[in-house]
Amino acid sequence: MLAARHCSQQAARLLARGVASWSKFDPAAMSGTNPATVSNLVYGEWVPAEKHMVIPDPLNGEPFIQVPDTQLYEIEPFVASMKAVPKSGMHNPLKDPERYVMWGDITARAAAEMHRPEVEDHFARLIQRTSPKSQAQARGEVRVTRKFLENFSGDQVRFLARGFSVPGDHVGQASHGYRWPYGPVALITPFNFPLEIPVLQMMGALYMGNKPLVHSDHKVCLVLEEFVRLLHHCGMSLTELDICNGRGQTVNEIMAQGQPRSTLFTGSKRVAEKLAKDFHGKVYLEDAGFDWKILGPDVQDFDYVAWQCDQDAYACSGQKCSAQSILFMHDNWAEAGLEKALAQRAGQRRLEDLTVGPVLSVTTERMMQHKERLLQIPGARLMFGGEPLSGHSIPKQYGAIQPTAVFVPLNELLKEGNFEAVTTEIFGPFQVVTQYGDHDVPHILEACERMEAHLTAAVVSNDIRFTQHILGSTVNGTTYAGIRARTTGAPQNHWFGPAGDPRAAGIGTPEAIKLVWSTHREIIQDYGPVPHGFSLQQS
Repeated sequence: MLAARHCSQQAARLLARGVASWSKFDPAAMSGTNPATVSNLVYGEWVPAEKHMVIPDPLNGEPFIQVPDTQLYEIEPFVASMKAVPKSGMHNPLKDPERYVMWGDITARAAAEMHRPEVEDHFARLIQRTSPKSQAQARGEVRVTRKFLENFSGDQVRFLARGFSVPGDHVGQASHGYRWPYGPVALITPFNFPLEIPVLQMMGALYMGNKPLVHSDHKVCLVLEEFVRLLHHCGMSLTELDICNGRGQTVNEIMAQGQPRSTLFTGSKRVAEKLAKDFHGKVYLEDAGFDWKILGPDVQDFDYVAWQCDQDAYACSGQKCSAQSILFMHDNWAEAGLEKALAQRAGQRRLEDLTVGPVLSVTTERMMQHKERLLQIPGARLMFGGEPLSGHSIPKQYGAIQPTAVFVPLNELLKEGNFEAVTTEIFGPFQVVTQYGDHDVPHILEACERMEAHLTAAVVSNDIRFTQHILGSTVNGTTYAGIRARTTGAPQNHWFGPAGDPRAAGIGTPEAIKLVWSTHREIIQDYGPVPHGFSLQQS
């Protein structure tokens, strides 16, 4: 009776929140006295692990989430599930094509569910609780995810598998090109976009006929579980994917034994290179992003450009792989007062509305050390920020600093002893600013050429000749150009991913899905007839 009463009370709370029976987590109720409990998913069952990790609330340190700490002796079901997937996938153009239609229908229902204001609010609040960011940023992530689902509803899934044919040399012969799944695949995603990155990549894998093992960062994996529960509510069988929570060592061992045919990793360069080595290059990567912005010689729309620079550097507390890491400011912008405008805007960011907040992968001490290292460069100076946030309860294992900018002279920046330090990515509210004149453009291009990460970039100028020169001399995979150019923004309406590396992944578009989650297969049909009297000479 008590259990029935508890279930009834829980159902009443869910209905009151408007998210119905599929929801497991209440963002308003999670706390140190009422922690949320995350599960693994394998063989269609939500299961616990023998041990769990305790995740502290990023804002006050309370142990508010318990996540499975899956041990090596618990991985056999995950390995067996991965090994059971055929290389030909769960479906392909010649096997069970009805599943393309099935996924279009499931996606349409999920998009409709995500369109409900109460569901949008629910996921935005879950994101804010696990990876604190402003209301606008959290809702933006939910809306991009929903629009992606709308884009791939109905027949759009089967269109992803569109092939081609070429006439052969004789009657009965033709070659046909197909997009073919890999079968068993793995997907590893970071903390900074708890909904958007895992959902867009996971759905792409499923659409193309793969069965993914998904590992979301333990600090935010609760959000992915909630979305998978929504998919199940919309008609997806829970056997379509597995979710393993825990430490990287455990997931690495599952992959070592299960041997996924391909792996998509989004995260740090260090882990990316390890995976590439461990799995013999069978990976797609969206790793580190030290992203540059060049302000051209034409000063216009000053307030807008200053606002966009602030957004690119400090929205989500700088925890975007596309965040503006270095700003090349033309003399004309400096003379127009851009430095003062940037300082004013950065100074308006507050912990209270999460326009600045906890940094989940870099400590305050590490960011302060980096600031001091840069200030040792001759001519370097602190433009603004540079101090820890005060009056908060953010746990010490996370970072908390003011939006910070350090100016480094261009000639010093390029020196061998300084360049590596200046171009070290700090995944937080931290940027480097430098200044250049017309004669310095070759030096800017030298800096861009020497950088190793080529994810996003921006050329902020309506000077066509200047913009064309910069664009033609650089390689970043997602580059914005024009006076409204930005470095951040991974919406569903254009490709987002790095370039200059054969392992470079993409996200969000048909081209990205086909590249990352399918391979090309050519089938040459040759049914005859054999011509009468055909000479069967050996050669």
